[in-house]
Order: sequence, then C-alpha cells, then structure tokens
Amino acid sequence: MPRMTTELPLKYGCNPNQPTARILFDGPDDCPLTVANGSPSFINALDGLRGWELVRDLKTATNKPAAASFKHVSPAGAAVAGELTDSFCAANFYPAPSEHGYSPIAAAYAKARSSDRGASFGDFIAVSETIDASLAKLIKPEVSDGIIAPGYDDDAKAILAAKKGGKYVMLQIDPGYAPASGSAESRTCFGLTLEQTYNDAVIDKSLLSNITTDKKELPDSAAESLLVATATLKHTQSNSIAVAMDGQAIGVGAGQQSRIACTRLACDKADRFMLKQHPKSLALIGLFKDGVKRPDKVNAVDQFVRYHELDDIERGGLLALLSSGPDPITPDEANDWCANFGDGQLALSSDAFIPFRDNLDRAARSGVKYVVHAGGSARDDLVTDAANEHGMVMAMSGLRLFLH
Repeated sequence: MPRMTTELPLKYGCNPNQPTARILFDGPDDCPLTVANGSPSFINALDGLRGWELVRDLKTATNKPAAASFKHVSPAGAAVAGELTDSFCAANFYPAPSEHGYSPIAAAYAKARSSDRGASFGDFIAVSETIDASLAKLIKPEVSDGIIAPGYDDDAKAILAAKKGGKYVMLQIDPGYAPASGSAESRTCFGLTLEQTYNDAVIDKSLLSNITTDKKELPDSAAESLLVATATLKHTQSNSIAVAMDGQAIGVGAGQQSRIACTRLACDKADRFMLKQHPKSLALIGLFKDGVKRPDKVNAVDQFVRYHELDDIERGGLLALLSSGPDPITPDEANDWCANFGDGQLALSSDAFIPFRDNLDRAARSGVKYVVHAGGSARDDLVTDAANEHGMVMAMSGLRLFLH
C-alpha cells in the first residue's frame, strides 16, 4: 500500500525565535491528528501527544474515563472519573455537584486539575472521551492553552472555540490509532539522531502481583490508585514519583536527580492537596475580599496551607487579600490531617527501584500505605523492611519506566 507524508505546520518551535516547526506523519493512512481550532506550537503538540498517551493508558488500566493536565511535557495532574464531594469542589473553586451536573469526563478533569492547580495554570488538557458541554463549561473560565480529545460535541466545540479570542488550541486524535508494534521513535540531539523502540509497556494489575511485604491485602481502590500513579509516571520526566488516591495522582515529583527529592516533592504536593480540604482552609475561602480573582485565590490557599513556613513578606501578601486574619493550620494539625485523610488509601509509585528507606520514611509521614516500585536494587530487602515497619503493602513490578 502506498505511503504518504502528512505535514501539520506548527506556530513555532519551543521558543518564538525558532520559527520553523511542524509535525510529520508518514504512513498509508490519514494522519491520526488534526487541528480543530487554533494554531498549536511545538510545546502544545508535545504536551497534547504526551497527554493523550497518558489518558489512553489510564483508560486501559482502569476502564474509566480519564483526564490529564500537562505542563512542559510532564503531568501536573491526572485522574480517572469518580464522585466529587462538596468539600473537594469548594477547596478547588469548582461549582458544587448539585449546581453543575458533572459528566464522568468532566469529573475526571476536575480531579486532574485539582492535583496542583498552581502548576496547571496555562495547562494543556488531555481527555480520553468526546468533550461534552459539562466539561467545556468547566474549562471555560480556566487559564488553559489547549486540549486534545477524540472528539467534540457541537455545544462543547462552540464553547471552547470562543476561548482566548477564538485562538484556543483544540486537537483531535483518532482513538483507534496506535504506533505499529515494535516501531521506533527518534530525536535529534546536537545534530545526531538517537533512535529507540517505542515504549508500549502495558500498565495493568499484573504489575501488582509480586507483593513482598508482610501485609498482602490490596483493596481494589488502592490497586486502582497504584495503577493511576504508575501510568502517570510512564509519561513523566524521570526521575519521578507519584502519590495517588481515589484514582487521582495528587502529587507528582518529576525530573529530579535523586529519588528522595522526587519523593519529597510528590509528598509535599500531596500534603497541600489534602490540607486544602482542611476545615480551616475551607473557612479561609470565605475571607477573600471582593474582587480577588480566582487564580489569586488558588495561590493564596496554597500559601495558607504552608502558613507556618512563610516569611513576613509572604504573610503580608496573603493577608492583603483577606478581609480578616485567618486561623492557621498548626504543624501538628497538618500532620494529623494528612495521616488520616482518605481512610488510609494513599498509594505511591516509583518509575524505578526505590534505593533507600528514606523514601518510605517520608511517604509514611504523608499517610502512604501502598507502594509499587520496579525492584532490582541491592537494597530491596532493606526497603521491604522499612515498608514492614510502616505497615505498608508493597509490590515490586519488575518494570522500569524512565522517560527523557
């Protein structure tokens, strides 16, 4: 069958001073990617394609609609569909479930963006399902650069195409497309081309079968969160650690040179996610002065949950947004809240083996009870001993997921 090359022009490369950029597709069929609106840049295209790979893997792993919020080729958040609570919506400045009527894919994106709303500012969205009006209305007020999806219904397309003065980037991809088995991918670095086999590793429950700890019981909800965390890491710049609960990656630590740095980042983000639903954080939301915009409120709540770490200048900036002084969360209150949040269902995944117990010691402080890592280190027994000390259930997947 004759092959043809399709070219999709891009607005520019990684930076505006790199004016020549394009997507090329060589094959016997039509290009699986089309531009439904706007003019994507090189980074938009990378975030869109990486995000699509992630939501595709999430849906395969869980059989649920999935969404991801991408920034600079790593996910700020990722999640599968699930019920939203009033406190979750209030903490993340979403309309209450009784007011909005969240479709499954809208709920998945609400969860994905809430993982780290600050990092998701100006995100590129990926969703596994056709975009409906419920999701489009949720996206409309958010600062976002674009979205990729398998389709758009008419109402959703009209809502999103009006964003950013009509320039909102909307990509559409054929959900049936997949790279051919064993196909290669390449990149050019310093004028030299590097090539490798495409990573088609499947994320499924078989990765959780080798449980090495004394505790063996792995509830379905915890298994789902481990799979969500692991699929997220497959598409996150290495080194990386992800913490998840309720089918949502609530803390992603990416691109660090040491694994403990990844773990600290992921757990710190998870702590902030959990603390935003603390009663004192919810009370703060009622103290904002009139006219404070939502992005400023998002950043202020993120500061508030770290109130004891702020210097006088930072505290002054926060207080300037409020009508009265807040009641800060004490360090002891924060530790107690995180340790008991989510009924002990926090799960952690690592994109390679965990080399030292300090990773699990830090994870335990955030309430992590379930862990999966590749294994294969000379210190596997010591890490397993640490998991036993913390009462964790830990599996070794045998699968490394580095991405560079």
